[in-house]
Amino acid sequence: MDETKIKFKRRLVSLVLAFALAVSCFGFSNETAVAANEQVVSSKTLTYESIPSFAGKASTPINGNVPFFTTKEKKNTKSFESYSRLDNLKRCGVAYANLSKELMPTEKRGAIGKVKPTGWHTYKFADIIQDRYLYNRCHLIAFCLAGENANKKNLITGTRYMNVDGMLPYEEKVAQYIDKTDNHVLYRCTPIFVDDELVCRGVMMEAYSVEDHGRGISFNVFCHNVQPNIDID
Repeated sequence: MDETKIKFKRRLVSLVLAFALAVSCFGFSNETAVAANEQVVSSKTLTYESIPSFAGKASTPINGNVPFFTTKEKKNTKSFESYSRLDNLKRCGVAYANLSKELMPTEKRGAIGKVKPTGWHTYKFADIIQDRYLYNRCHLIAFCLAGENANKKNLITGTRYMNVDGMLPYEEKVAQYIDKTDNHVLYRCTPIFVDDELVCRGVMMEAYSVEDHGRGISFNVFCHNVQPNIDID
């Protein structure tokens, strides 16, 4: 056997041993590989640069309007809600829930005026905006869906346009669906910030109705945090 073949065999053996060590240390398996791949897809980092610019519509479909939930997530029929810790700039993160009638409020919404989310300012434009104010305290998961009131982890600074024209139609659609069917709806709302900005550029809203495999509710949209006829710096 010549020297080249000997070196090749030694290298092959080394690679096999290295792989075996990785398996023993990390418990790697085909099942784990699939799960890891799904997790990468479901937690895909959406950058603002990858989102189509605002073109006159309050919301823009993302990923072909298909939510990023994994197969495992889509099988969950247990209700829950989860809110991210505020980051070092006190900004909200992902709000995630499996919505149902169990989580929906049974009382009227209370005051939220004491909460001042990052970037909060009071600006009035009476001639342009119907209710005068540029910014609203926007719930990542609407009060009508989970009953969260003055939760600092669930309130961001959003334009009236994003709140009413962008997010509200989807929130109402989900609420009406749950009321009608009593099914669960996986729901995730992700604020997208650029660098150290305190006001997000918009939110990605994902939803998927569990029991009917998305036939009733399925969307993935980005709602732009803009206000027509007003330039926001």
